[in-house]
Amino acid sequence: MPQTRKPVCRSAERLNRRLATVICVLALAAGAGCGDHDDQAGADRTAANPAGVASSDGKSSGASQVDTNRTRKERVTQAADRTGHDRTPHHGGDAQPGRGQRPDAQPIPVAVQAVTQGSIASYYNATATLEAEKQARVLARVTGLVGTLLVEEGDLVAEGDPLLRITNDEYRLRLQQAEAGTANVRARFQRLEAMLAEQLSTEEEFQTARANLASAEADEGLARLDYSYTTVTAPFAGRITQRLVDVGQNLAVGTELFVMADFQPLLARIHVPSRQFNTLQQDQVVDLVLDSSGRRLQGRVTLISPVIDPNSGTIKITVEVTEYPADTRPGDFAEVQIVTERHDETTLVPRGAVVTDKGETVVFVALDGVAERRIVELGFTDDVSAEILSGLEPGEQIVIKGQRSLKHGSPLKVLEDASAAAGAADSVDTAETPQRREGAGS
Repeated sequence: MPQTRKPVCRSAERLNRRLATVICVLALAAGAGCGDHDDQAGADRTAANPAGVASSDGKSSGASQVDTNRTRKERVTQAADRTGHDRTPHHGGDAQPGRGQRPDAQPIPVAVQAVTQGSIASYYNATATLEAEKQARVLARVTGLVGTLLVEEGDLVAEGDPLLRITNDEYRLRLQQAEAGTANVRARFQRLEAMLAEQLSTEEEFQTARANLASAEADEGLARLDYSYTTVTAPFAGRITQRLVDVGQNLAVGTELFVMADFQPLLARIHVPSRQFNTLQQDQVVDLVLDSSGRRLQGRVTLISPVIDPNSGTIKITVEVTEYPADTRPGDFAEVQIVTERHDETTLVPRGAVVTDKGETVVFVALDGVAERRIVELGFTDDVSAEILSGLEPGEQIVIKGQRSLKHGSPLKVLEDASAAAGAADSVDTAETPQRREGAGS
């Protein structure tokens, strides 16, 4: 009988060793270690009870397999305990700030400001050249030589002020000649008038003398007018912008002498698409930004063309600017902003607080010391503010500096509250540490 059981025992021992090897491989795949002492213990237990494998009902073999599985589960549990945390991912919503952040994360320095309410408008932007309301070229009205120049470019003159004198000896003599002829004709007319009263002359002679007197007076008037033209005067109050002649220059009738302009007020003429016609009104306020200096001016609409240009489909608008810096000149380019629609009592935030993240328009709300990423819907924007149609409520604190370094749940260190400084969004001091410089920039 022993001769028949030995081969069975050896076969069972080889089977148990193979089974132990498979179990160790499975345990390693599950993340748990399988020590050499565990393998040796399993082999010892198999050698101590080899008859259990050869039993006819298989109970001993099943018990050994259960014990081996239990050992593997214990090793998995111990390996999980050694990791120090649960690997199960969190599925909390965005409404719980700070979730998923490391407890030792360094706070990011930021500046905050409360969401406010106010007015904001949409604009139609165009460019225009500033022009003087009055501009004229002063011409010579008689021939002659330029005798004296009385003004220079840039001079301010009043209406009627002398600008230039033409050599006038010829015109003075012509005037004297005309005055003498008129005096002679007037004396003859007076004699005939007295003789007619005494019936010593005829009515026909008297009427001829009257006509001659009228002609002589007209000639004298023309001579006096030509003489007056030898002194060129300003047609209106303004500034000399160009001098076009020199002393001694021979002039003909119509020669250009000066260019002058009235700088008060300045005008900007722009062409607005016809679809904007219903949004324009007389005396409507218009904003202008000078191209040369960047200064902002205000004007008002004074003229709206009653017709639409059929070639361009636009309407000509004249904007009058009455107050401007002293160094502003005609010919300067300006960007004109005409209000087309205005929203009052709407939710406003600083424009720089709005960022684009992963294709979404977001702001970061400072809530309980952490950043909450909030998706918002924008309305009108200008150089300073942005209108928020949804996603924020007035009074909430938003990050206005350092928001580009934030993520949802980032811990915050508030270095500045612009709301407490009357809404002035001053830059955060970034000179202390490199981390602060990175976090404070927007």
